[in-house]
Amino acid sequence: MREVHVREISQALRRMAVEANTELGQDVLDAFARCQAAEESPTGRDILDQLRENARIAREEKLPLCQDTGFAVVFVELGQDVHLTGGDLYEAVNDGVRRGYQEGYLRKSIVADPLRRKNTGDNTPAVVHVKLVPGEHVKLTFAPKGGGSENMSGIAMLRPADGVEGVKRFVLDRVSQAGPNPCPPTVVGVGIGGTFEVAAYLSKLALLRPLGQRHPDPYYAALEDELLTAVNRLGIGPAGLGGTTTSLDVHVEVHPCHIASLPVAVNIQCHSARHKEVEL
Repeated sequence: MREVHVREISQALRRMAVEANTELGQDVLDAFARCQAAEESPTGRDILDQLRENARIAREEKLPLCQDTGFAVVFVELGQDVHLTGGDLYEAVNDGVRRGYQEGYLRKSIVADPLRRKNTGDNTPAVVHVKLVPGEHVKLTFAPKGGGSENMSGIAMLRPADGVEGVKRFVLDRVSQAGPNPCPPTVVGVGIGGTFEVAAYLSKLALLRPLGQRHPDPYYAALEDELLTAVNRLGIGPAGLGGTTTSLDVHVEVHPCHIASLPVAVNIQCHSARHKEVEL
């Protein structure tokens, strides 16, 4: 049994909160460059160029990529042969998020109550997803999620008879209705199967996969390619001003489901597709 002090988790989250909000991943930067080269709209190409410049300035000046520094969403893979010592996992995560947002001068966006709307002042509590896995490792993924793109998410309980064509229609309808609101070019996460809440979880999990990396099942890899092509034919374009780059990628994650159900969820990520990972 390996022992991991929760202080290590807190320190990692503090660092990741700042880095995720100021440094875009190379896969996103590569997608900007690839899409800029292929974009048919001059305005779209100019916007993609501005996004690349924004990312450069943010990294060099240690400034947030976007004024919305997001809801702190944390995914924890906890090895079943790990014993956490020194405190509570959730308190350690929130301590790291709290210090990261304060020390990094990042905007605090969380209200303690959804109707009475008083800001907690430190961007906690985080949303924490814990998955128990074999082994002795602790893997942390920090994914700040902005409100504008999160608000454009959607879920549907389709009939099994709707099949894959029903899934495609729902994804395209969701992206089309979202229009410019989620700050395109976006990344579209699609969760298919499971139950109501599992489909939503899968759609967010789908956003963590590196851009350009296809689903390991060729059937779903082909569906991702087909959806990406269809989404980009909508013509929404960078910043919603028209063009052939509405989304940088579409990722699909799936789970077994009930014979009477076909849940499908869409979680949209803005062009500031931020997340960081670390393994302790």
